[in-house]
Amino acid sequence: MKAFLLFENEDFESVKKFPPQGQTLIHDLALNVLFSAMAAGDDFIFKVVNEVLLSGIYNNTETIIYRQQILNDCLNHPQMIRDIYRIANEAILSKNKHWWALSSSPSSILYSSINTLRELLIYLQQLRNIADNHYVCIHSKGFTRFFAMLQQELNDEFFNKANEHLTQLEFRNGVMFSTQLGTSNRASYYQLCKLNTHKKGWLQWFRNREKKEYVFNIHPRDESGIRALRELTEEGVLGVSNALAQSVEHIISFFQMLKTETAFYVGCLNLSEQLQILDEPMTFPIPLDYSERTHTFKDLYDICLALTLKQKVIGNDLQAENKVLFIITGANQGGKSTFLRSIGIAQLMMQSGMFVPALYFSANVCDALFTHFRREEDLTMQSGKLDEELNRMNKIVDQLTPNAMILFNESFAATNDREGSEICRQMANVLYEDRIKVFFVTHLYEFAHYYYEKHSADIVFLRADRQPDGTRTFRLIEGEPLQTSFGKDLYEKIFEAK
Repeated sequence: MKAFLLFENEDFESVKKFPPQGQTLIHDLALNVLFSAMAAGDDFIFKVVNEVLLSGIYNNTETIIYRQQILNDCLNHPQMIRDIYRIANEAILSKNKHWWALSSSPSSILYSSINTLRELLIYLQQLRNIADNHYVCIHSKGFTRFFAMLQQELNDEFFNKANEHLTQLEFRNGVMFSTQLGTSNRASYYQLCKLNTHKKGWLQWFRNREKKEYVFNIHPRDESGIRALRELTEEGVLGVSNALAQSVEHIISFFQMLKTETAFYVGCLNLSEQLQILDEPMTFPIPLDYSERTHTFKDLYDICLALTLKQKVIGNDLQAENKVLFIITGANQGGKSTFLRSIGIAQLMMQSGMFVPALYFSANVCDALFTHFRREEDLTMQSGKLDEELNRMNKIVDQLTPNAMILFNESFAATNDREGSEICRQMANVLYEDRIKVFFVTHLYEFAHYYYEKHSADIVFLRADRQPDGTRTFRLIEGEPLQTSFGKDLYEKIFEAK
């Protein structure tokens, strides 16, 4: 059985799809805040949402929409998905209650397997009950197929047969098996036989009264005989004990994958509940094809900032179709870095199949996401700041794809404005010509003004808004780059306060 709740036709294998730049994204976008909010104290959910969001960069629009529909069912029926996650978790833990790890004899494995399977059948029955109760009210392709599979595979006949077989395998009336004589008259080719447990009528007894049966009894003090009989019994049940142990592993494997896939949706529910408390908007985005170059949204905000401050934060609007390069300038501490993080986080959330923190959001999917944020000075003094930035950029270039997206935050500002602008210009030209989508937060006026004078239709210039009295609105508006970042405002605010 397969759940297929993250991909339509395959299991989730995060290790194979975890991007090499994953840890950098976590650091630069403060993603651990998001993961913790989704986990709500559950370490397993924390691990899963980490993997699903970062590996989501490889998802296409079909997978995104497939998950969105499943998540929508979860939001409409939150207790349903929480119950499925709980059942999967309890089923996995049930194996530890019955499994005799210190004993490896066939009979002990058989006994442990029977007890484990009986409990697993209870959890499978609970899943079937959920399918029966919710099948008519869910709409997603994923849940419709999953519940139909549960109803078909786990029907009443299955449970009746399974319990009947487990009762037979308890061998309450003894074990019957046949064998052959092999080398040195040793027994080989053991084959378990089914006992005839039906009571004989008087007529059948009368007809079979002439048949001879050969029976021998072992004396209670015959330790060697008892040991030999035990060894024969172990050989006789070896095949069926292995078969039952494999059945246990098969069902546990199903529950492990089910737990993994539902953990993501439970994490989404946890996050949704927290955003509702903060009265922050969320919406299912409209993903566009790789070939598009669009970023359109209304009231997009930095979800990690809202979760950290535990209050509603200011969002931004943008209408950018067929745009490739976004150059963001303006006042210090005006919300530029916050805006850049909101872009990166929303892209990851969209491509993982989640809702995004906005009233409306639509963007093309990308096949790689990179961040190049300013770092602190190298304390080991092994390299200067500019060398460190160039080395990181070189690693990004080695991994670039045709439909990648890169977020630059105050990059190459470790040198003077002229040299930094020239580095940025040459690098941005290559990315721009290849139509790789770039968001560039910068204070390098020569660099920003160079592109402004090109008057290209596919370049957007955004500026952190500043009121005449120096007040920051923390909104970004479209506008020409200015030669100043209004650092004087901050100077006066800090030193006049003292």
